[in-house]
Amino acid sequence: MDADAIEEGRRRWQARYDKARKRDADFTTLSGDEVDPVYGPRPGDAYEGFERIGWPGEYPYTRGLHATGYRGRTWTIRQFAGFGNAEQTNERYKMILAAGGGGLSVAFDMPTLMGRDSDDPRALGEVGHCGVAIDSAADMEVLFKDIPLGDVTTSMTISGPAVPAFCMYLVAAERQGVDPALLNGTLQTDIFKEYIAQKEWLFEPEPHLRLIGDLMEYCTKGIPAYKPLSVSGYHIREAGATAAQELAYTLADGFGYVELGLSRGMDVDHFAPGLSFFFDAHLDFFEEIAKFRAARRIWARWMKEVYGAKSDKSMWLRFHTQTAGVSLTAQQPYNNVVRTAVEALSAILGGTNSLHTNALDETLALPSEQAAEIALRTQQVLMEETGVANVADPLGGSWYVEQLTDRIEADAEKIFDQIKERGLRSHPDGQHPIGPITSGILRGIEDGWFTGEIAESAFQFQRSLEKGDKRVVGVNVHHGSVTGDLEILRVSHEVETVQVRELAARKGRRDDAKVTSALDAMLAAARDGSNMIPAMLDAVRAEATLGEICNVLREEWGTYTEPPGF
Repeated sequence: MDADAIEEGRRRWQARYDKARKRDADFTTLSGDEVDPVYGPRPGDAYEGFERIGWPGEYPYTRGLHATGYRGRTWTIRQFAGFGNAEQTNERYKMILAAGGGGLSVAFDMPTLMGRDSDDPRALGEVGHCGVAIDSAADMEVLFKDIPLGDVTTSMTISGPAVPAFCMYLVAAERQGVDPALLNGTLQTDIFKEYIAQKEWLFEPEPHLRLIGDLMEYCTKGIPAYKPLSVSGYHIREAGATAAQELAYTLADGFGYVELGLSRGMDVDHFAPGLSFFFDAHLDFFEEIAKFRAARRIWARWMKEVYGAKSDKSMWLRFHTQTAGVSLTAQQPYNNVVRTAVEALSAILGGTNSLHTNALDETLALPSEQAAEIALRTQQVLMEETGVANVADPLGGSWYVEQLTDRIEADAEKIFDQIKERGLRSHPDGQHPIGPITSGILRGIEDGWFTGEIAESAFQFQRSLEKGDKRVVGVNVHHGSVTGDLEILRVSHEVETVQVRELAARKGRRDDAKVTSALDAMLAAARDGSNMIPAMLDAVRAEATLGEICNVLREEWGTYTEPPGF
């Protein structure tokens, strides 16, 4: 790009920056020197390929979505938490908010994630252990007791039963007197990543896509600020994928949901702003920064050139980041504080919109209060003391970072081509029912391609670890330690006993005829093709449980069985 074009871009950026609201903060170095809000080529210098880097707040958004960077607003501190019953988790949420957390992120227990009630025989021994147990709207009310849902953004990490869980969240807001139209937050409704990596599915892919499409339509019309579909790469990376695979599979999933919306006749500029993303921040510091920058650029380009988006917000890739759980070690667990800080810094320098930092004891148990506080303070130290929020994309223009960004983008494009090729095999006539990327994803799920690719990457990393080519402190190098055992959080079996007893009491108090009628109406909506959300909300208002709702749909749609792989 020639010098005149670069200077024109700088002027456009300056105009946007001048109009934007800035935080009342000290934007100087520790020594007191003023720093500029953004840096670029020197005036009069040409820079080949600068159009791929650009200025913050300008297409293709490599350097961030907003001209101000974090000077306008910092990332949201959103700590993932949930254990035991709703009352116990409510107390943890209040602690997080009182300590300076900016948003909530709900971790559900395994029965809830699998659409099972706490009294289901398959829930035995699992209630409240890896997250909070939620059986009905009454639990959701307790979960957010004294936390005004109209004033706090809430993320829910749940995929298979995400839609009924969200309906319970809406009903909890109604019972607080909050207009659901004012709610803000994200829902991890992304089912593709379950079939690809995490394996917590309920139904076959096609009916589940139908349910997601219903939710997209409902939120687009009635809850405009809420993001009903958070597309998750986190679990793909944790399963063993490389950075490029995580990026490509995640964005491909996002493109699949765009095709889903378009197949329903929805305007891309109406529903695309309701999509958000969730990435892993791993330990290769610069590679992670490059991954986040490449993600924004790819998403913007595909949305504009492939799917015809015209609105800037449709081209914005908004994403939450969580530091890498798989990088934490049970050996020398205090080293995990350092790992998490480095990973969090990469997410910040990559321009994340919100961030969760893992606790040092998460390889052993759910976080203790002390460990959760250290994780929260890690973000606050980075935000308040390091100056990283003073400058937008401070590594932009780095020869190394820009080369890594280009490389990861090119690797991702090759994977997109592979996915489209798989779709072509399924529909050689080019008549894809939803879209070409969606067809390729479904084919890759059906024949185990995604699972095989991730397994191979995980195997290669494990082999390099065992050979000593990759080193992990406390695991295969630097073993000596004076650290004793940690005191970890233990969830009592009493939690399960109380939860099951309370569930039975609630069932005894409700109007069973009303529940049956509401579930029948929901089933009728599933069969006649109408939007299922209103009927599901009525079932939730009648105190139908999560398991009852999911079981009705299991009986209608069947369950999914993964293809065998060897």
